Amino acid sequence: MTAVSTRPKPVPARAKPARPKALRIGRVSIRWRPRHLVVVLVASAVALAVAVVAAGTGDFTIAPGRVVEVLLGGGTRREELVIVTIRLPRVLIGLAVGIALAVSGAIVQTTARNSLASPDLLGVTAGASVGAVAVIILGGNSGQVSGMLEAIGVPVGALIGGLAASTLVLLLMRGRGASGLQPILIGVGVSALLGGLVSWMMVSATITDAARANVWLTGSLNGRSWNELWALLAVIVISSAVLVPLSTRLGTIDLGNDVARGLGVPMVLTQGSLLLVAVILASATTAAAGPIGFVALVCPHLARLASGASRPPLVASGAVGALLVVGSDLVARTVLAPIQLPAGAITALVGAPFLLWLLIRTRREARR
Repeated sequence: MTAVSTRPKPVPARAKPARPKALRIGRVSIRWRPRHLVVVLVASAVALAVAVVAAGTGDFTIAPGRVVEVLLGGGTRREELVIVTIRLPRVLIGLAVGIALAVSGAIVQTTARNSLASPDLLGVTAGASVGAVAVIILGGNSGQVSGMLEAIGVPVGALIGGLAASTLVLLLMRGRGASGLQPILIGVGVSALLGGLVSWMMVSATITDAARANVWLTGSLNGRSWNELWALLAVIVISSAVLVPLSTRLGTIDLGNDVARGLGVPMVLTQGSLLLVAVILASATTAAAGPIGFVALVCPHLARLASGASRPPLVASGAVGALLVVGSDLVARTVLAPIQLPAGAITALVGAPFLLWLLIRTRREARR
């Protein structure tokens, strides 16, 4: 008689996801994931490579190796003039705009706990456009109000418009929650209203002012100078100083409001501060380069999928955003050369299908 073993068969161990590692420097502890670090390094390296190629692309073409040599202090005076004075501000603004927009979108999506949320879909970009166009068009007229508008300048006007639009959206969303498609529908409605205001100002403006505003509304990096770059970098540095201590609470917020409150997180103050930083970043980029859409929506998702995280990582989102904007600007300059397309047109070609995919995916998940 054959003996039958009653021992249970060993179950093969499942592969466990990589745990985050901790880096301690004195009393400061930083958690990081190897996959997340790889995404940041790869996206940053590719973005810098594309930036070097973009700095050498144009009517006067310069090889990438020569561009690096000029940036390190070599090259002729002509090459230095073309690269440092004319092209480098445009490239650096593209990198800064991509970082700021992507980080802003990651903050909004995590804080609202809505994968469809982004500053451009929630009316922030449209509000910043109203503020900037008002300064450009109404500031050129005579009168006390126009004098005040001209005095505050386009960046401040865009910031005020973005803050006003975000406040209006939050008031309309009050008591309705931030999940589902309702915030998107409210944002689209507010954006349509603000778009009507922009159209009214464009119709009532002079040909010169309308042309200036139209160039700005295309979302292009063409003609940008060092002044716009320094102003945008100042906003990014100040916002980063506020965001760094608040970013440690994003993981807790992602668990839900009730859990976060149970862990002692002041939700009203934290969410308000995070959204304020996101609005300031989005408004500052709109003031510097015009409305460049879909970057704040697409890049956090791409960074989250690439890094395998449960929520959009801020640093990886910024690196992917820099790559998307500087790459879109390079394509916009070369695809129909010598005609230069706005960078916002290329980001829209990438972002619009991605938004449709997200809407279909969200609808399928809601049916389950």
